[in-house]
Formats: sequence, structure tokens, C-alpha cells
Amino acid sequence: MRRKDFLRMSGLLGIGGALSSFSKPQTPPTPSEELNSKIRTAGLTGGAFDLKSAPLEKVRIALFGLGNRGQSLIEMLNWLVQEGHAEITAISDINPDKVRKAQAQIGAFQSATPAIFTGSDDAWQEAMRADVADLALICTPWELHTPMALHAMNNGLHAASEVPIAYTPEDTVQLVRTAEATGQHCIMLENCCYNREELWILKMIEDGVFGTLTHAECAYLHDLRQLMIDPTYYEDRWRLKHHLQRNGNLYTTHGLGPVCMYFDILRGDTLTHLTSMSSGEAALSEALANSDDRKLRKMASEVVCGDVNTTLIGTAKGRSIMLQFDVHSGRPYNRLNKVVGSKASHYGYPSRLYVDHGPDWGGHRWLEDAEKAEYQDRYEHPLWTRLQKLVEDHPQGHGGMDFVMMYRLIRCLNLGESLDLNVYDGALWSLVGALSEASVAAGSARMDIPDLTNGRWKQAASHPVNRML
Repeated sequence: MRRKDFLRMSGLLGIGGALSSFSKPQTPPTPSEELNSKIRTAGLTGGAFDLKSAPLEKVRIALFGLGNRGQSLIEMLNWLVQEGHAEITAISDINPDKVRKAQAQIGAFQSATPAIFTGSDDAWQEAMRADVADLALICTPWELHTPMALHAMNNGLHAASEVPIAYTPEDTVQLVRTAEATGQHCIMLENCCYNREELWILKMIEDGVFGTLTHAECAYLHDLRQLMIDPTYYEDRWRLKHHLQRNGNLYTTHGLGPVCMYFDILRGDTLTHLTSMSSGEAALSEALANSDDRKLRKMASEVVCGDVNTTLIGTAKGRSIMLQFDVHSGRPYNRLNKVVGSKASHYGYPSRLYVDHGPDWGGHRWLEDAEKAEYQDRYEHPLWTRLQKLVEDHPQGHGGMDFVMMYRLIRCLNLGESLDLNVYDGALWSLVGALSEASVAAGSARMDIPDLTNGRWKQAASHPVNRML
């Protein structure tokens, strides 16, 4: 090849290489990379940990959403209202029949009549004023949880939301940023953190029975097909619609919340990464296809959420968590509640306990009922012991845990104390759900879980639920 031809060819190759390099598509950031970038620019400080507010002798409550959950929490407020710790000052729902039913329910134990906000989709905004209430109690469909909590805090109210408090990564960041900026409490009402079994396990862990914790398994396994299809149980079948649009773990917190308490998550350890996989879908679409309702039969081909989702989570201390979600399949209710340590293990549903009695290791049986009862008596959580009589009077609240949850929330506000759960807890547990969807969509790819606390999670502390108020 002549020199000038060589130079010409080299030049073309160089240009081609440059063009190739220039036009090569950039690898798009993963959802967790995008979220980490947003968090870096959001200016989160971790300043809402251990947040305290001015004591409220009587907490004025505005209740939003008067369906099944809202009505249940009204009953949980009965004793607190009669004792002068709280007052329901406003109620809001788009359904006038539910408003009337709630009025009658409240009138059975409260003399003052709450103000009513209804008649339009945004009537609730009028109730979120500091001259109306101190606390917004949010029991609406999921898509309203974040907007209502944000509106409450920005208008001088504390926010308490049913689960999940958010289901997009962006919403979790907004909630944390707003709580930090306003100094208002923002709590997700995870009732399972107050269940007797979970508090018993927490007490044993605190007292060293389990040794070093290494692994946990938790879940929300609850056949909701009939309720999701029912025309009235979930207003406008809002819960079913999520299963036509999303695929992942849509309801993380009932199982994950207690495990995060066991593992001191955000109080010495944190969740660092996850990978998630959904099974195929069959059970819900078959139920829809067998319906007498033509509209429901049409939906049978629109279900996108797999029957069973399994998410594996790692922590900064090297612990592992298996988290499952299934509300399609026919099987008994189960949250698993499995905890494994170097000295003991617990499996829930039914509750079983194994405790090492070394140095002869290799035991293959759970404790007998009498042996287990000794541990239950010895390690009963003092919070449950203290409230036992009141709990027995309110068993309809999921065996008493709903009452304990509402008691703690209101009494903390009465006393001006920090809450048992803060905005970071609710945001993190909800964020796991959002990232599970991203992982499923990306072929079960690893998703890094960002730090919403600006490193505050590294400060070890006993869980606030252990305080006696």
C-alpha cells in the first residue's frame, strides 16, 4: 500500500473510530443510581431522628378515609378520647354513606361532633389546617398517602399514614425532605411492630437469647382475591387496579417492619441492596375470569403482578433477609416471622422457638409448649404487659396490636416525646417495594438501597418502642 493511501485509510479509520465512539449509546443509569443522584441533591440531613414536638394535652385528629381501616382506627381511639388524650375534630371521605356511618360510630363515645369534609375529591385539603387538627390520620387508598402526608406537614400538622406511606422512590425522598424542613412528625402506622409475638421476640433479642443475628424471613401472605374483586370493600376496587399496573412486592411493611426492629435497622445497621423476582401469574386472573361481572372477566387478561414475589435483601452488617408477597394464592395467612441467630431461632405461624443448650449442639426439635411458655413469661415485652387489660378490651384491632399502636402514637404526642417510628423507617420500608418493582423489571437485577439518613443510621441505639412512657 502506498504511503498516501495508508494515511488516507488511517484517517478514515480514525474518523470512523471517533464517530463510533461519539455515537455509541450511553448506558442508562439504573433506578437505584438515579435515586442516589436525587438524594445527593436533595440535601437530606438525618435531622428528623428523635424528633420531639411541643406536648399536646389533647391531640386533635383529622381522619381521612372512612372505609374499613378508618372505621377500625376510630374504635381504637375510643379509650384515648374518653380519657381526654385525644379528640376526633374532623372526618373526610368522598362517600357520604361512610361519613354518616363514621359520625354515628364516633358519637357513641365522643360528645363533640367532628367537622365533615366531603363532596369532592379535594375536600380533604380544607381539613388540613392547624386550626382544625394537630394530626392527620390517613387511611385512604395508597396513591393518596404521600400527597396527604406532604400536605399535612406543609400546613403545620403531624402526619400518620397507613401502609405503605409511599410506593415510588421520589415520594420517599419528598417525605423525608419535608419532615426535615417542617419539623413535623411523619409516621407510617405499621401495626405489626406492636404485635405481642413480635415484641416478645424483640425482648428476647435485646436480652441476648438469640446471640448474634444472621438471617430473617418475613412476608405478607394473605389471600385477598375475594376482597379485591368485591365491589364495595375497596372503594372503586382501587387495590385491584394496582395489580393490573405493577409487578413486585406491593406491600412490604407488615413482614419487613418487625424484622427491621430485630436487626436494629437505622439504629446501627441498614439495608444496602436487594434483588427481586416475581413468579408467573395465575390465581388472580382465574378468579377474575370466573366472575359473573363482564368487566371483571375482561380484567383477567390485564393482571401483571405475579402471584408470588420473593425479594432478597442484604444489610451493612452482612445479614440477609428473605421477604415475600402473595395476595393471590389460596393459603392461610402468614407473615413467616422467622429469625435466626447464633443461639436461637424462631419460626412463626404457628410460633415455634428453638434455643441452643450447648455445648451439645445439633438439636432437632422445637421447645415443648411448657418450655416455650417459660420464655414467653420471662421475656414478655413490658409494653404489652402494661397494656394487657386495655388490649383485652380491644381485641378486634388485629388481636390488640392496633390499640397498642394508637396508644403509643397519641401518648408520645401528649408528652412531646419522639415517636417509636420515624419518617426514615416508613420511607425505607416502603422504598424496598419500589426497588423490588425496578429489580423485577430489570430481570432481577441488583438494586442498591440508598441512604435516606445522611449516615445517621450508623448511631447504634435501642429501639424506641422499648421506652416506657
